Amino acid sequence: MVFLFSINWGSVSGWWTLVCLLLGALYAWLMYRNPVNTTPTIRNILAALRGLAAFAIAFLLVSPLVKSVSYQPQKPLVLIAQDNSESIKLFKSPGFDAQQFATDLGGLKKALGDNYDVREYHFDATLHDGLTNDYTGKQTDISAALHQLNDRFVNQNIGAVVLATDGLYNRGADPQYEAKNIKANIYTIALGDTIPHRDLLIANVNYNKTAFLGNDFEIEVMAAAYQSNGENIRLSVAEDGHAVASQQVPVTNDAFKKSVKIKLSADKKGIHKFTISIAPVKNEISLQNNTETIYVEVLDARQKILLLYNSPHPDITVIKQAIESNKNYELKTIRAAEAGAINWNDYSLVIMYQPAEGMAALAGKSKVPVWYIAGSQTDLNVLNQVQKIVQINANREEMQEVFALQSSGFSLFTLSDSTQQKLTKLPPLLAPYGNYSSPANGMPLLKQKIGQVPTPYPLLIFGEEGGRREAVMTAEGIWRWQLSEYQTYGSHAAVEELLSQSVQYLTVNAGQQRFRVYPAKNIFDEGDNVLLNAELYNDALQLINTPDVRTDIKSETGKSYSFLFSRNGQSYQLDAGTLPAGEYTYTAGVKLGDRSLAAHGQFNIKALNQEARQSTANHQLLYALSKQSGGEMLQPSQISKLVDLIRKNETIKTVEYEDKHYTDLIDLKWVFALILLLLSTEWFMRKREGI
Repeated sequence: MVFLFSINWGSVSGWWTLVCLLLGALYAWLMYRNPVNTTPTIRNILAALRGLAAFAIAFLLVSPLVKSVSYQPQKPLVLIAQDNSESIKLFKSPGFDAQQFATDLGGLKKALGDNYDVREYHFDATLHDGLTNDYTGKQTDISAALHQLNDRFVNQNIGAVVLATDGLYNRGADPQYEAKNIKANIYTIALGDTIPHRDLLIANVNYNKTAFLGNDFEIEVMAAAYQSNGENIRLSVAEDGHAVASQQVPVTNDAFKKSVKIKLSADKKGIHKFTISIAPVKNEISLQNNTETIYVEVLDARQKILLLYNSPHPDITVIKQAIESNKNYELKTIRAAEAGAINWNDYSLVIMYQPAEGMAALAGKSKVPVWYIAGSQTDLNVLNQVQKIVQINANREEMQEVFALQSSGFSLFTLSDSTQQKLTKLPPLLAPYGNYSSPANGMPLLKQKIGQVPTPYPLLIFGEEGGRREAVMTAEGIWRWQLSEYQTYGSHAAVEELLSQSVQYLTVNAGQQRFRVYPAKNIFDEGDNVLLNAELYNDALQLINTPDVRTDIKSETGKSYSFLFSRNGQSYQLDAGTLPAGEYTYTAGVKLGDRSLAAHGQFNIKALNQEARQSTANHQLLYALSKQSGGEMLQPSQISKLVDLIRKNETIKTVEYEDKHYTDLIDLKWVFALILLLLSTEWFMRKREGI
């Protein structure tokens, strides 16, 4: 590292240096102008010492800046990303040794030597540190892996990306779009087999996760067959182990696909397991993709939700889409002016979008939970009147941009980590400009961040008053979040989860049960962390979490897992980690005073079979990724050639970064040491000469 420094005057003129020199010389001349009892040489030395000390002190008073410049070399980064999905092991090419390949890939770091900074990662649905040789990933998202690499090393000297994969992905966007954002050569190592093999499989199943009691519903099965012309696909569906439907589909070519619709009946309430299977044929490459399991929840009736508004707004469409995506809810939207004849007791929740004059009377009609959403059209006096969990005092009708800030200690329900991270990165909403206050019983999920300044002002807050659950969102513009999330992440998952979880909490009548335990969702995907929430209410129906809550989770095979809930705010939460796919029941217990309370429930973990749905590697994608970035596609046996390609690539080289730093001269301690040395030397010589 090269380090240089110089004096920088900033707004001060450099001519002050001459003035300081003259002051130092004048002071030394005045002090030693008359003859003293010493030789002229000693007198001149003393004058020089005093003059330099006076010059240094005067120079400090001018306060110049010291500019230091350092040049830090950075070796080129070589980022290795290894596909750890199951398809690598399931459909490997002839002669490919998965374990040996992982070892050879790990040898790249040593082969490239100290001139390169090699970082190693593996990926499936997300990116992980280090290389691996187990190939157990249930999903593959190549685009997310490239995106995370680019985020981690943005503005750094990325020389090359080594991507070892079969080109098959079942999550995320097309990797070619994300690869364009990486300003480096991408070298792909083509894994898997591109030769089509004989295989019958279930390519996809489309179905609604909920159905209603007494109704029929359809599932759509995409059946596929490769290199099996002339065979028959014998498709069957079993519910809880009993056959309920079957069909036979003739295969007419070697790349056959057909959508098969099957009608089923929802004759019993609860979660039903349906196993869809295709009878195997001779010489199939894989039988793992012949079976697919789905879960359908049969509900007795939908909960009704009422959305009131004064004038149209794009936020209303976003709220409507999020609520209607959950088949548990039936939404009705209506203008507030037309709501006089509506019986509020017919609804589980009322959403008031931008309440204004006239809505105050409507809000007091019943104990139905209410969610208020404020904005530019909101009458703040009305909003402050109909609820007490947040009060907004504004002297003028102005709006300001506010970002979402996660609030610590929120415990009423749980948002996934990815949703919490996304919400803080979304664009600002518009909130009324003013002062916000909330009582102690209000619990904010999100707070406002104005610019870069965190504030205690609530953005989304929940509370309970008079036995009725309430929520207030103090800003409008959720449609901005939806558009931005889709543009950045390719989905609306975070916004939909925030809205649906808020609705779910508000529509649950906590007063009916003193002790509630419920999973974050009824059906988890394999690999998801199983999250359970618990609520305990005392005799005054106040939320407490003083006693311990324990639970036993039992699998369908009889294996039992015991856990102790953690306290979070005023309620309880449990992260049971990842569990094997299957059906589970749980029993939770707590002792409140001299009473023992229990809660029961069930959830399911759906096995992911996506990695077995594609057996033919996509090397065309890998070739395109390499070509557009200036890299090259290689075979697993050519790792040694990859080392030569990286070394001979003139664009992959060490670069130096210049770092400039400005410091006040008065902050440098060595300047004070120099002044002290000059004055101490002068004093010592004067005493020595008897002056």
